[in-house]
Amino acid sequence: MTETSPKPPEPAPAFVRRSPKAVVLFAVAALGLTALDLGSKAWAEGALSRPRLGEAPPVCEPGEDGWSEYQRLRGDSIPLVEDILELEYAENCGAAFSLLHSAPQPLRRGVFSLAALAACIALTVMFVQGRGGVWFAVGAPMVVSGALGNLVDRVRYGYVVDFIHFHWHDAFDYPVFNIADIGVVVGVVLLLIDGVRHPEPAAPAPLADAAPPPGDAPSRAAGDDAGSEEP
Repeated sequence: MTETSPKPPEPAPAFVRRSPKAVVLFAVAALGLTALDLGSKAWAEGALSRPRLGEAPPVCEPGEDGWSEYQRLRGDSIPLVEDILELEYAENCGAAFSLLHSAPQPLRRGVFSLAALAACIALTVMFVQGRGGVWFAVGAPMVVSGALGNLVDRVRYGYVVDFIHFHWHDAFDYPVFNIADIGVVVGVVLLLIDGVRHPEPAAPAPLADAAPPPGDAPSRAAGDDAGSEEP
């Protein structure tokens, strides 16, 4: 009776889906950081600015100098570290750190909204699928929360509220930013670190034809010898 060759073992899956508990923690972290960002912006509006009297200028429409007028009037800034760090109201018509500030408004809204939604969906799906390691698990909700926080501002106002101003005396002046921007930058750095420490696994190589069981080769050899003998 001829022995059948055993089936080769199936390759292990490249990723293991994260548990429901991990997904819940991801959602809680992302939503909690988003709430922190939106709450800080609401505080900045009340403490660092005041509403205009009369009709407000068009939202994010650049003037002759290429910059748009604020919808709210800027109040007094709050210094935290003299000549280095202060809280100062600003309205950002661009992306993180005022990118594309002077671009046409329809272009800004469309590009930034699609980019934010795509980032949130992609990172959430990747997290659920089990991609990445610990650094990815920490950085992904930070990026998602930052994208959501600025997206809410952009849909609600047409601009993003910024209030953290870092500069070094008069020699260096960094664009005003917010907690969402910090989350995006720190989260992206963590994702890059995770990509270096845990690169994507390579696709498994195709399995070669399984070798016949040890008993088959001698059987065939014996059969061949027997068939070669003369009657």
